[in-house]
Amino acid sequence: MNTFLMSAVQGIPELIEIAENKRFKKNQDERHKRNARYGWYRYDSRFELPIFDEKGNIERYNSYRSTMLIRHSADEKMYLYDILDIKKETSNSLDS
Repeated sequence: MNTFLMSAVQGIPELIEIAENKRFKKNQDERHKRNARYGWYRYDSRFELPIFDEKGNIERYNSYRSTMLIRHSADEKMYLYDILDIKKETSNSLDS
């Protein structure tokens, strides 16, 4: 597993913790009947990724917004299914 992916996976609990704007949608796709029996939820979240200079020091952070897709399964638990609509917002310099 590459370093970027490992860092991203470690940040998932924080993405969930700061998520907001919960929206529900009934499952309408037959292929997800078992896996998402109780429907789907979408949440908005945000995260930042560091940008490094040639010496390996953090130069700035790029900020992103995203939507998390959560399935509510037949076992009545909720599972992160996907992270969608990732949009870059800004770069935050550490010099300010």
